Amino acid sequence: MKNLYIYKKYMVLFACAIICLTGCNSNRQTGKNDKPVIMVTIEPLRYFTEAIVGDKFTVVSMVPKGMSPETYDPTPQQMVDLGNSMAYFRIGYIGFEQTWMERITDNVPHIQVFDMSEGVDLIYEAEHEHNGHVHIGGVEPHIWNSAINAQIIASNILFSLTTFDKDNEAYYMSRFDTLCHFIDRTDYMVRELLETENSDKSFMIYHPALSYYARDYGLRQISIEENGKEPSPAHMKELIDLCKKEEVHTIFVQPEFDTRNAEVIARQTNTRVVPIHPLSYDWQEEMLQVARVLSHQE
Repeated sequence: MKNLYIYKKYMVLFACAIICLTGCNSNRQTGKNDKPVIMVTIEPLRYFTEAIVGDKFTVVSMVPKGMSPETYDPTPQQMVDLGNSMAYFRIGYIGFEQTWMERITDNVPHIQVFDMSEGVDLIYEAEHEHNGHVHIGGVEPHIWNSAINAQIIASNILFSLTTFDKDNEAYYMSRFDTLCHFIDRTDYMVRELLETENSDKSFMIYHPALSYYARDYGLRQISIEENGKEPSPAHMKELIDLCKKEEVHTIFVQPEFDTRNAEVIARQTNTRVVPIHPLSYDWQEEMLQVARVLSHQE
């Protein structure tokens, strides 16, 4: 009960902070105003970028809400809009970037591209194909689902902004400091939740989007996908047995992927299927939601 009280207390305290950070930007996706535009790949990166740029730029995601960044193809209008942008912030290794970044730089040679994964302690896997896209160098691409990585991403955003807008460095630095405190507090709240006595240490997930989250908090992530593909019948049996052995209580599913295999495993193991949205703009809520579910305090 104490941990739950602390969690609720900090949720109230920091709700105001995030409103101040992102202001009215959370629903703005068009850039149809007089502000220069920064393009980013995904919604979580828009969240961090808007927190630092404030009212100096409009930030637009290339991959819209609800679309998979593994397979998304930009529209002709997006390519036109990209040509009018000040810079492009890539998240690092996601499928969209692997397919499109070379074409983007060829078609819009003047645009400045900055990699937000610089300095991240990357998780390397065996190289595999996923929905027609190969993860470069076997890198696990979901770096934003980590408070530690979020701090690095924020630092990369700050560095990038001051590269082409030095005049507003003090403004960006102030907002960067506020964002870092917010990330620290989110990390603290997640740890408080996960350190409760009955918190689960293992979980299953269809697409392994929580690898960095699991590493940060000493959890075991069990992926239903087999090398980026639907699991074979033999692998399904292994997953069911492993689910029972590891005393898994939760299978996370994402809206971008089919949930049928997760539901089959859940029926065989008496586990629950819980939807999460790792690509959501609301980064803090997604970080906390996973912790709430695993600590049985949702």
